[in-house]
Order: sequence, then C-alpha cells, then structure tokens
Amino acid sequence: MVPISVLKEFAFFKEFNDEQLDKLAALASEESYLAGHQMYQNGDTARSLYLVKEGKVVLFIDNYMGPHKPPMQVTVDMITKGESMGWSAVVEPFLYTLGALCIDDSKVIAFDSFGLRKLMEEDCNLGFKIMQVVAKLIATRLTHTRIILVGERGLSVLSEY
Repeated sequence: MVPISVLKEFAFFKEFNDEQLDKLAALASEESYLAGHQMYQNGDTARSLYLVKEGKVVLFIDNYMGPHKPPMQVTVDMITKGESMGWSAVVEPFLYTLGALCIDDSKVIAFDSFGLRKLMEEDCNLGFKIMQVVAKLIATRLTHTRIILVGERGLSVLSEY
C-alpha cells in the first residue's frame, strides 16, 4: 500500500477524491529497478500500470528492416518523474504495446492490473475517471509516435538526394 499523499503528487490523480485514492492506494506497491533493467517487452501480459517516482524509463519498439538485418530499437517516449506508463493494464487485450527499459535507477509505483480492473468494474465512476486519464495518455503517446514517424520518413527522403 502506498500513502494517498504520495499518489496526490502525480498529475494522473489530480481529479480523484480521497475516497477514490484510498481504494487505489490499497492496490499500489513501490518497486525499484536498476539502470539497464527491462521492465517489460512488447507483447508481454500487462501486469501493472506504473507511475514513475524517480529515474527515467525509455519506451521503445523494435523496428524490423528486413530478414537479414537486426531490429533497430526506436524510442517512442521517455517517462520521467511524475509520469505514467503501462496503460495496457486496463485496455484489452491487456498486452504491453511497447518495451520499457530503465535508463537510470528508477522507483515506480505499480498498480496490480487484475485488482485495478476489478475495482474499475465495482466502482464505475472511478473506472470512468481512470479511463479518461488513460485515454489522454494514449493520445499523448500516439502524438509522440507520429512525430517520430514523420521525422524518420523525412530523414529517409532527405537521404535519397
């Protein structure tokens, strides 16, 4: 369990009341990872929704350029203190869509996905608030991905000249 005073430090929970935060705090645990640790890979079962307390985590996808070339790792986003990741924990099919690699020693707050989904079903108002925040998170991540894609396409066109 994590104190609600800690949860209140995150923008993710700015619209949540103390009663809702109490319910969420019961599902939360603190975890620490060393730099270089891969928290999860694209396609892994999404076991947790994460908030970063300290450190930096890179979200990436492997880009396969052909059968005889090794995959190229493309950074989609960098998650730092106060930010969240792992929205796949509450969105079917509950599989992570990116990999997560700690590039600094990191401390996170992890919310158990099974408990979180159960709570969201039991308390629809709370579930709706969580999904509103998750939708914003997905939209932001999509924007970052588009920027990267446009940048990559632009570079490939420039290199042809």
